[in-house]
Amino acid sequence: MTSHEAADALIAPYLRRWDLIRDGRTFTTPSSVLVPVVSHSRKAFLKVATEREEELGSRLMVWWNGQGSAPVFEHDGPAIVLERARGTRSLAAMAETEADQDDAATRILCEVATTLHSVTGAPPDGLVGLDRWFLELFLHAEAQGGFFARAASVAHALIDDQHEQAVLHGDIHHGNVLDFADDGWRAIDPKHVTGDRAFDFANILCNPGASIALTPGRLERQLAVICEATGIEPGRMTAWAVAWSGLSAAWGERADGDAGHALQVGLAAERLLA
Repeated sequence: MTSHEAADALIAPYLRRWDLIRDGRTFTTPSSVLVPVVSHSRKAFLKVATEREEELGSRLMVWWNGQGSAPVFEHDGPAIVLERARGTRSLAAMAETEADQDDAATRILCEVATTLHSVTGAPPDGLVGLDRWFLELFLHAEAQGGFFARAASVAHALIDDQHEQAVLHGDIHHGNVLDFADDGWRAIDPKHVTGDRAFDFANILCNPGASIALTPGRLERQLAVICEATGIEPGRMTAWAVAWSGLSAAWGERADGDAGHALQVGLAAERLLA
């Protein structure tokens, strides 16, 4: 059986069970199998998780119940049917045009994340704290020292003194908040993390890509935009930028030996923090 046949075999029971009409080709990611579908006249995606982490993220989508996130039409175990974004706007495209549009995209990201953070009630099982989420940075810091050790020290201090804890998205960036037309901007693809809400805004500073994130003056400008939009104190937000960038760079180095531009963002944030 080919990988494509295996993917089709995985989704077939859910297509039948929920009376879904295939609306495109099946495709795979490292953690899931997806296919565009029509669910009772509504355009959607059927997504079947193939990794535990992805399934836990899908549980969060169900829990948020469309509050700042893509609405869920069906769900069971690893499978979920999500409304398909129908708008044509892109936050990445906004950020790549002019500075004021980059600022506007950041404000939208902050607004969506804040909406997610405001959801109350007992969250689903399986969420992990930031102490566990930062484990790879802590391990990498012991082996590499230098910036990673300094970023780990900052992260330890922040995790030991968390403010305004919430259920987090865990991966807020320009590609994970989509245009749902009249229904506004909504998030997809969360992780399964809980902790200080400031963590969720730090990833914005490394996105949508190196050419934008490393533009001179961009880090300072976006930090100001985030702090204005969220009420987070600038020094604290800058510290979270150092910690997040260290974690992202550690993930990159431990996975394929490339820290990516997160390392440069982290060093720049460290200079601002000093």
